[in-house]
Amino acid sequence: MLFGLDGVEVGLIIVFVCLFGGILSGFPVAFAIGGAGIISFGIIAALDTAGLLIHQAIDTSSDAFRALTAAGIKEDTISIFRYPDLPRIGEPVFPQGWEVALDRNVSFIVNRMNERVLAGQSIETLLAVLMFVLMGITLERSKIANDLLTTMAKVFGPLPGGLAVSVVVVGAFLAASTGIVGATVVTMGLLALPTMLRNNYSPELATGVIAASGTLGQIIPPSIVIVLLGTLAGDLYSSAQEARAQLAGCTDALTLLGEPAVVSVGTLFQAALLPGILLALLYALYAFGYALVNPDKAPAVEMGSTNSEPVTRNEAFTWFLGAPVLLVVGTIVLGNLGMVGSQSTTVSSFSDIGESASLRTNVGDACKTSMIDLHGQEAWDIALAEQQIIDDAGGLAQSERLTEEELAASQAAKIDNAAPIGTGIAILLIILALFLTTARGVAPSANTRPLLIGGVGLVLVALVDIILISPTTSAGVMVILMAIPFGLAMYGVVYATGLCAKNELIRVVFPPLMLIVAVLGSILGGITNPTPAAALGAGGAIMLAAYRKLKDEDRSPKVIIWSTLAIIICILVGVNFDLRINQDGVSFESWVAFFVAYGAYLYAVFGLLFSCWILFTSGVLTPVVRETAKVTSMVFTILIGSQLLNLVVISFGGEHYIQQFLKSFDNELQVFLLVMLVLFILGFVLDFLEIIYIVVPIVGPVIYGGTFDPKWVTIMIAVNLQTSFLTPPFGFALFYLRGVAPASVTTQHIYRGIIPFVLIQVAGLGLLWMFPAIVTIVPDLIPN
Repeated sequence: MLFGLDGVEVGLIIVFVCLFGGILSGFPVAFAIGGAGIISFGIIAALDTAGLLIHQAIDTSSDAFRALTAAGIKEDTISIFRYPDLPRIGEPVFPQGWEVALDRNVSFIVNRMNERVLAGQSIETLLAVLMFVLMGITLERSKIANDLLTTMAKVFGPLPGGLAVSVVVVGAFLAASTGIVGATVVTMGLLALPTMLRNNYSPELATGVIAASGTLGQIIPPSIVIVLLGTLAGDLYSSAQEARAQLAGCTDALTLLGEPAVVSVGTLFQAALLPGILLALLYALYAFGYALVNPDKAPAVEMGSTNSEPVTRNEAFTWFLGAPVLLVVGTIVLGNLGMVGSQSTTVSSFSDIGESASLRTNVGDACKTSMIDLHGQEAWDIALAEQQIIDDAGGLAQSERLTEEELAASQAAKIDNAAPIGTGIAILLIILALFLTTARGVAPSANTRPLLIGGVGLVLVALVDIILISPTTSAGVMVILMAIPFGLAMYGVVYATGLCAKNELIRVVFPPLMLIVAVLGSILGGITNPTPAAALGAGGAIMLAAYRKLKDEDRSPKVIIWSTLAIIICILVGVNFDLRINQDGVSFESWVAFFVAYGAYLYAVFGLLFSCWILFTSGVLTPVVRETAKVTSMVFTILIGSQLLNLVVISFGGEHYIQQFLKSFDNELQVFLLVMLVLFILGFVLDFLEIIYIVVPIVGPVIYGGTFDPKWVTIMIAVNLQTSFLTPPFGFALFYLRGVAPASVTTQHIYRGIIPFVLIQVAGLGLLWMFPAIVTIVPDLIPN
């Protein structure tokens, strides 16, 4: 044994020394990781060949080992950490020689690259990284952050600590639109820090709030960290729970858990929403509280008004709060009363499958014991009773094709139970009504006649839907009946849009807000997965940046506006009409709808290409594409290099050795706390990419193989890494800010300023620990 250490322990030390040496050498990290893997494998192979690396393995032929297995202890749970007194035998770390390990590694590398980089299931999700990076860099280069900071400063500036609160709001906004930590910290450091210092803000508070708010991109969707961590967590959780089920004596994870062992990136986005908002809220509350205690270090600053005319408090309350709340609550009440709901007439041609028991009960004794330990005796008894009822009824009812009479009866029943107002119409009415109420509040002295006409149009739309339109009415007839009422409504909405444009807050916030709502709404609502949503976000960001550029150059942005409307038309036509023209007997209205949708699609594509041309000729698109390629290439190169390093650790048994050590703890909570501590420390010297692809695959099978909710585990890891990136003296966010801070701001200012926010992060972790529902409530409420 070398230095009295086990050969595997020496191998792990060599790997980590090579890794840290490569990172600290200044060589590009993406290549240093792969190089560290090659160099460390060469050193370990040389030491192994020289007979210097000896692994003390358990002697499986000994009487003590046989006694343990005879007592019913599974071989997988027997390790030198749990049973240190077992007889051991010395063997090389490469039992079959390093040549065989190298051959296996090369094969594994090719397979891993094919599965995770080139053609595997995760490649589609990884493409979302490229799109989100493009979206974030485009928005950052289009000066939208500058507009947001200026506008939010006018809104919150008059409050104590208002500028700090505005930085938190903009930080959360940029996190939801970019997801790139470095870009957000640098952007706000350049834009907000000089303004705060000029207005006599404490350098500590100014730097602390900027660095902390910039890291919100780690957790607020669409976070690149969540995308990358989610693609890995899904595989780790599935395989770890399958292994857990096998160990428990069950056939598969579904039998043991009673539910599929699946976690997706979309689900993690849902889980990360409330924790991200919680952290932003805690930051803002601290800034406000700091200003109340130290008014001279965070004074109120009057930055001007965002509205073109004064608005009284009663007018603001009525039109900005009262009317919207009344509309939303009223619609919810109507939905509960059955007035608003689905008008779909689609029914299944097959009968429903009968409900199965909540747990599988036809299992072996070992699996039964494990399931009772996991779910409790009461849940098992309930499942037995459910299964007995099913058996008494003749077994589980299978799905059968309905006869024509049964199908017609089922459809008639659905038509009779349809709500008078469709859900889609109700949502559209609320959105348009909010335009009218907001315009009334923004410009109380403006002519209200067009707004009243628009309101009458909305009422007529609802009445037409109730009186003249039934679930069996064709989409073409519905369009004809709705044409005049909808035209009146749009007359008022167009007028309202002009009034709203006079308000700086709406003009600046509304376009990127709608983009964020479209991207996150489609993901959080389970409508689509992150990749198409990211493509939508990237295209929207390009069009938004081109719109901003045209406005700066006093050129007409009508092409982009009409392209946006074309996209809306595509969506509306696609939702309401059957566009499948490759079938027999296509109706005339379907052909008309198809050509309308296709024409709108072509115009939307033209608008996107026109936007790209505007950005290209203005010198914006080229650096955006170059930076996107650079960041994305770095991510994928690190992915490949980390796979190589992982396989080196696996080849000499290092991964198995670490997992055995973690499994030797009887308390799952202790294991998780230990892993969180290690990740926190590694966050000082490793970027999130290295941690996700190097460390998490090693410890993942243990922390994802227990009873903790995988969504909660993943979000806790993300918040933990966010805390690590803020902690002095090694926090990455602090280095980003130090690079753009003026000379008057010292490193000590930054360190002192960030400490309260690190404590807030720790408090946030504590809240997530004590109240896991903060993470799980949104995924439980929203289907994915």
